[in-house]
Amino acid sequence: MDLSKLSNNYIRTIFFGNYFYGLCVVALSIEAGLQQLHPLNSAIFYLLLFIATVLYYTKAYIPSKAVNSPNPRTRWYARNKQIIVKSQWILSTVFIALSAIYLYLHFDGILQIPILNWLLLIIFPLIAILYYGIDHQFFGRYSLRTIGWLKPFLIGMIWAAVATVYPIIFSGAEHKTGYYQLNLVGLFLFIKNFMFVTVLCIMFDIKDYADDSNRQIKTFVVNVGLRKTIFYIILPLSALGLASFLAYAIARDFSSMKIFMNIIPFVSLLLIAYGLHRRQSIFYYLIAIDGLMLLKGLCGSIAMLFF
Repeated sequence: MDLSKLSNNYIRTIFFGNYFYGLCVVALSIEAGLQQLHPLNSAIFYLLLFIATVLYYTKAYIPSKAVNSPNPRTRWYARNKQIIVKSQWILSTVFIALSAIYLYLHFDGILQIPILNWLLLIIFPLIAILYYGIDHQFFGRYSLRTIGWLKPFLIGMIWAAVATVYPIIFSGAEHKTGYYQLNLVGLFLFIKNFMFVTVLCIMFDIKDYADDSNRQIKTFVVNVGLRKTIFYIILPLSALGLASFLAYAIARDFSSMKIFMNIIPFVSLLLIAYGLHRRQSIFYYLIAIDGLMLLKGLCGSIAMLFF
């Protein structure tokens, strides 16, 4: 057995199959719950969040038939289409079954979720659907994804909502501890996650520069160029995020170790952003850049639990 080939297959499955995204959203959700001082959600909730993320990101690549595409992720989907379709069906079945169990266990609490909270729960999945687009005889064809400059902000907003708002709403339903009300801490954490993920998305668009340019999708890097995107957009936004966190941490009298743990992802973001002026492989983006979400979730949770 070729162990290197086997390990490469597992790595491709984890990252191309979007299971890594599932881990990232769970890590950010746990971090947000701890930082907002709410009881953590049940294991079923985090598993549902994981599966929903995998299903959503995988759906966009299933139609791919480009076996000879220059994009290795597109080739992987084309060559493993049957297995991926089967896995989507299995995950969908498990998601429905777990949803039924979750509803049965927490029916009373879910029934008491206020209307305004339900609006928050519904609006972000609708935005996520419109991001990939609709193609309907009545509604026509429409996709928010084609608005290049808007892409990173939409993704950042959806991730911030799912990781920051959803866990708190359902924690209240599970533990009957009250329901989600926007406060200063929640608003800051939402903005922090929103800006963090948005910057990662802008960084990720660098990988698709040539393809987006050919398709006339006006992302930041297509509009202003690679160097200006890094030095005039990514680095300043990253530095602003770090500065705002430090101001927040000092105002709330965080310990030095708690501050140190929380700035690790921001410093890592600055270092990785600076290195983007060199051409990188797709795995660099999937592991190093997307991995910053997992790093942020882990560092923030460790800071809350131990410092």
